[in-house]
Amino acid sequence: MKRLLGLAVAVLALAAAAQSPLQRRVVRDVLEYFHGRSNVQFLFREQSVEGAVERVDSSGTFIQLRLNLAPTACRKQTQRKQNCRIVENRRKPTCLACYKFDNSDVPKVLDKYHNCGPSHHLAVKEIKHRDEAECRAVEDAGKASDALYLPGMFAFSKGLPA
Repeated sequence: MKRLLGLAVAVLALAAAAQSPLQRRVVRDVLEYFHGRSNVQFLFREQSVEGAVERVDSSGTFIQLRLNLAPTACRKQTQRKQNCRIVENRRKPTCLACYKFDNSDVPKVLDKYHNCGPSHHLAVKEIKHRDEAECRAVEDAGKASDALYLPGMFAFSKGLPA
């Protein structure tokens, strides 16, 4: 059992090392968001990251992560968060996170979307469609369509009666 646990920790460390700095920032932000919810009583850890997407364009960097969380035995108010062991027989939520960062030296979040819930939810199809639409909206943040309206950008003319 200890060997299996050690292997799991090594795999998590390897996965975390393969993440970009912005992806690690998204994981930290999602965990902070999740722990900030009033119905969450225990601490959760990152179990795995699936389907990481990172696209860079002229408007910024778009990151989409599906993060599987594992519950621990520690309460949310516990100060020592490093020594919390993972509990196997509790719910294991999955979070979808879509973030858009600008291209500055210290990237700022232009837009974001989180959805964390149980992995066995009944209305999966409706939630998936909503998640896709929200992530598309986040990805489009900062593009020319979001630019400030300037006078003269659009011109309308009134036609003469025939």
